[in-house]
Amino acid sequence: MTTRIPQHPAQPSSPRRSAPLALLAACALVVPLAATAENADWPAFRGRGSQGVVSGVTLPTTWNVETGETVRWKTEVPGLGHSSPVVWGNRVFLTTAVRAEGEESLKVGLYGDIQPVADDSPHSFQVLALDLATGKILWTRTAYEGVPEVKRHTKASHANSTPATDGEHLVVMFGSEGLYCYDLEGELLWSKDFGVLDSGFFMVPTAQWGFASSPLIHDGKVYIQADVQGQSFLAAFDVTTGEQVWRTDRDEVPTWSTPAIAPRGDGWQVVVNGWKHIGGYAAETGEELWKITGGGDIPVPTPIVAGDLILITSAHGRERPIYAIETSATGEITVESEAMAWHQEKAGNYMQTPIVVGDLAYFGFDNGVISVYEVETGKRLYQERLGGGQTGFTASPVAGDGKVYFTSEVGDTYVLKHGRELELLATNELGETFMSTPAIAGDQILFRARHHLIAVGE
Repeated sequence: MTTRIPQHPAQPSSPRRSAPLALLAACALVVPLAATAENADWPAFRGRGSQGVVSGVTLPTTWNVETGETVRWKTEVPGLGHSSPVVWGNRVFLTTAVRAEGEESLKVGLYGDIQPVADDSPHSFQVLALDLATGKILWTRTAYEGVPEVKRHTKASHANSTPATDGEHLVVMFGSEGLYCYDLEGELLWSKDFGVLDSGFFMVPTAQWGFASSPLIHDGKVYIQADVQGQSFLAAFDVTTGEQVWRTDRDEVPTWSTPAIAPRGDGWQVVVNGWKHIGGYAAETGEELWKITGGGDIPVPTPIVAGDLILITSAHGRERPIYAIETSATGEITVESEAMAWHQEKAGNYMQTPIVVGDLAYFGFDNGVISVYEVETGKRLYQERLGGGQTGFTASPVAGDGKVYFTSEVGDTYVLKHGRELELLATNELGETFMSTPAIAGDQILFRARHHLIAVGE
């Protein structure tokens, strides 16, 4: 079901000042590289460069989990976790937190309860490897056992952060329970203990919601964003040894966003979302390159690179911006700066990371409303609702084969034809609640639902 939202296409608050549209569309597909049929690995949250897009593959439009139609396998996963699966070669990796006794509670939907789950039960923080072809669990490793140091939100888990791999190392982050690096056979190589990383609503410190930022691996380094109550920081570690390369303190309230890597001249920068401090840092040194202050005060979406632009959004509190910032930005910038290609003041989204497909950017609200913009100009092409407005949407979209996939918290996947107008191709049910962003491995989509990991493909 789709419902038209009666609003006219929004115009950007400032004009675009750079490359022509054709060049930008081409760049958006190669920086960073999208996965292809020949390069089907999905090594981190939202795949390569957090882009969430694949090319050169045929992906399913319809499936039926109940009957098994277009379902390659379905594997039960213990515990509760919202981390996404990652893929390298013929293996799938994911994390979970298993309560010692009884099943975890999970409350999905559209509501505003800020109190955490009152649960002092011991948990086993686990890492799993599965066979991509069959879904068979190949090995399980327990990284930590004990009562979680920080409580979780009623919608969250104690395993929110998605692993990252470079084909040799598998890095998993459990927040207060530590950072762990394994090889792909499950041998522990090194670990880090950061103490208590208390993520929660900064206005109500007792509202602990659990850690969620995922690790990022690039050029031999592991990057960790830890915006928490107390001392927030961004840090880089040698992926082989675990030795700290640099650490930069951040004056920031708790956030739940995963950092992104973006080009900058002949090098790279680490870009982070935030409230007091959205910004870019030199990937080699941690030196601050640029910053902007403001936006939603509980930032969640990951920054997205689209050619020579970085798209950043947030939507909690009084502000709901979308910023399109040039990768060459320097110093403290505002919406009036030359580096601000365009921005929308009241259009940002809260939970989902946007997705750029070609020259279009898709933004999704918690209630199923999606907005589609021209990346170059910031012009809104359409805004429509998926579903009836009573269901929450937390998982971020993924795309490929001319389709964009949005999945609701009740497990309904809306398959949209990529384009400048809404065309709904299909709606498919997973049969379980769903909070984790899907992964795409070659010609199949991996859905990590409440109790199962499900592989869907023709």
